[in-house]
Amino acid sequence: MLSLSFLSLLICYVSPLTAQKQKEEQKLSSFSTFDLPWSPSMNQTLVSTNSTFAAGFRPLPTSPDLYIFAIWFLKGLDKTIIWSLNGTSTSPVNQSSCLVITPAGILQLNDSTGNNLWQPTAFGDPKQTKLVLGEDGNLVFGNWSSFSYPTDTILCNQTIDGTTLVSKNGKYMFRNNQDLVFNSSNVYTTITPIGILYSSGTLTMKNIASSYIMADLGSVRLRRLTLDNDGNLRVYSLRSRSGNWMIVWQAIQELCSIHGTCGPNYICMTDGSNSTFCVCSLGFEVRTGVGGEQICERRIPLMQKDSKFLRLDFVNFTGGPNEGDLQAPNFTSCKNGCLANPSCVAYSVKFNGKKFCVQHERLLYGYWSPVTRLTTFLRISNSETNISSNFTGMTTKVNTICSTLISLPLPPNHSKTTARNIAILSTVFSMELIVLCLSVWAFVKKYLKYQDMAWTLGLELLPSGGPKRFSYAELKAATNNFSNIIGQGGFGIVYKGELSDHRSIAVKCLKKVTGGETEFWGEIIIIARMHHLNLVRIWGFCVEKDHRMLVYEYIPNGSLAKYLFPAYSPAITESSGQGKSSSNSNSNLTVDTPLRPLLDWNVRYRIALGIARAIAYLHEECLEWVLHCDIKPENILLGDDFCPKVSDFGLSKLTKKEDKVAMSRIHGTRGYLAPEWVTREQPITAKADVYSFGMVLLEIVSGIRNFEFRQSSLNGSEEWYFPRWAFEKVYEERNVVDLLDRRINHCYESEVHFELVDRMVKTAMWCLQDQPEQRPSMGKVTKMLDGTVEITEPAKPTLYYLECVMTEPER
Repeated sequence: MLSLSFLSLLICYVSPLTAQKQKEEQKLSSFSTFDLPWSPSMNQTLVSTNSTFAAGFRPLPTSPDLYIFAIWFLKGLDKTIIWSLNGTSTSPVNQSSCLVITPAGILQLNDSTGNNLWQPTAFGDPKQTKLVLGEDGNLVFGNWSSFSYPTDTILCNQTIDGTTLVSKNGKYMFRNNQDLVFNSSNVYTTITPIGILYSSGTLTMKNIASSYIMADLGSVRLRRLTLDNDGNLRVYSLRSRSGNWMIVWQAIQELCSIHGTCGPNYICMTDGSNSTFCVCSLGFEVRTGVGGEQICERRIPLMQKDSKFLRLDFVNFTGGPNEGDLQAPNFTSCKNGCLANPSCVAYSVKFNGKKFCVQHERLLYGYWSPVTRLTTFLRISNSETNISSNFTGMTTKVNTICSTLISLPLPPNHSKTTARNIAILSTVFSMELIVLCLSVWAFVKKYLKYQDMAWTLGLELLPSGGPKRFSYAELKAATNNFSNIIGQGGFGIVYKGELSDHRSIAVKCLKKVTGGETEFWGEIIIIARMHHLNLVRIWGFCVEKDHRMLVYEYIPNGSLAKYLFPAYSPAITESSGQGKSSSNSNSNLTVDTPLRPLLDWNVRYRIALGIARAIAYLHEECLEWVLHCDIKPENILLGDDFCPKVSDFGLSKLTKKEDKVAMSRIHGTRGYLAPEWVTREQPITAKADVYSFGMVLLEIVSGIRNFEFRQSSLNGSEEWYFPRWAFEKVYEERNVVDLLDRRINHCYESEVHFELVDRMVKTAMWCLQDQPEQRPSMGKVTKMLDGTVEITEPAKPTLYYLECVMTEPER
């Protein structure tokens, strides 16, 4: 054996000299004992039957003189590596190394010292066994196959049971078909055990008759399940035309919940895409470590008896193995427990009445997300001044109680002056009451109007850290004396402005109309409590004399209606109780209509999914149930990256989740009203918003406003009812193409876009059912759109209430 090893090592040194004569790349179908030893300099690869996969030596990106032996996709722009023998080792091979099959039938990858790197040992019949790469991506030699020893990737039809995946950076592992592990022992996520990945777009669940569904289900493609360097397990699909890989499924949606994303004392945040960024905690600062690494350390050392707490809403930390999970009877006990513990640097609570209290001795794996539903109180030094938290979002109620005790002495027993004393006391009390009433009346008349006083008292109850109260002079200067009009409606005019910190704003000035102050108050209270990627943010307000203004973040691309309808004009809102007025949306409308880009099908799908997630958040994830009442394209704004943001909460109703809404007049816009608004036979619930969203979803697909839809060849009113016509195209004629927006119909590719468009149309049909109980919840609508639930065939939308809407007299 020693002589054989020496002979193979000698051949490895000689073979590069022979290979220098070969300049063109050689493609091998197999590698056997009779072939020359294979060195990195020979410029040859082992390819599968249909040239889908290739195997051979690949240079390291950081060091072209060092190589790994790997398997990769030949199809695709980046030639993605799916397996490597020594990819994570600290000693890759150089040009003097080679791959050889010894006369004893053992496959060896010898390094420059003669050590065999191919482990475990692969052996076979030296006369017959060959190294072959299958069309499924499996590299086989005798008793050994690459499918039995995966690295970070699983291919279609490859058995996952009993294997462990390790990310290329070595930090993360996927084991036992379900556990995602950080640093070999820290399990940060457990998913339903998975089985086999199929090329049609399903990932089966082990021991369960169910599957994870990919975003491009139904298309047979090259796919791979990869544990990425950020710790997330994803399924990629190869696009044959572009040669790029597309993410079609991922195990973890909240990327910041992956351990190790940020270092100690950092707080991980995300912008809603597949990217994250780290923010150093308040009271800490970024410093340069010994090795040049940026670390987050406490600014002022913490003293046990000289500390205070800073509130961080929706921020979660993990304190390590010594983290204390307590059952504190109340908030004060949880706080005192942390103060009494010298090692406690923070504590977390949930205000849900379940006595949840956790003490942290280290600030590890911190991240911000409303899903956590907890508040962390960070312990900082009392010497820290001028520090306030931006991590706010939970409602704080301030109760002010001014109690006065008045007691009068009892008259002496058997007094003859009882009647006189009673008369005196009654007179004095009456005079004091009269003086008090006159004083209050004079105060109200001289300094305040009744409504202004109510606003002043009411706005003081806003939670701390909520919207800023601007003065009229500040907003006048910010908008250049209200000169740049970007929108106009029945409730007021919208101006563009810029604050002193260079933030662009949209200022909505409300007119003095009946019921206007109700909408103004509703928007401030409701939007101040909402924190979601797809909801518009309110930065402040102005209540000064007769001025009522809202200050929003400026959304540059304006409303969705401008991109869906070529001849756009603001919709008219009909309110049966107070006449009709234009929507008070803060959409960025312009006087002249510039040429706008057409939204392709992928952008429209992302917009629809974002709107659904925002409404589902309002219905199901808020501390209190929020009913929007006016979902329409004008109230959906588009950001720089066309990220949708739902706006205009002026007609919203805020109540407890289990309650119904009883309203004295119709709220909303013609064409988007649910049947129960008109018939008055059923209470108004969250299903009214579901109906409005279904109508918007049809408009996103068709590019036609629903109440402007006409067919000249159709006579009856039911025949031109938009949802009914769409249902017939989808379920009776099986012709979805006729429903599509003709402006981008040429961009529609059935292979790429059919699944997206089909899910949007079928989901809209379910949302437009005439009976509220037949419509799905917005949470289920979101799952129907993203493909996680199967969409069955709905009933045809009916028209029995439409005549009521069209013939209702205007008041």
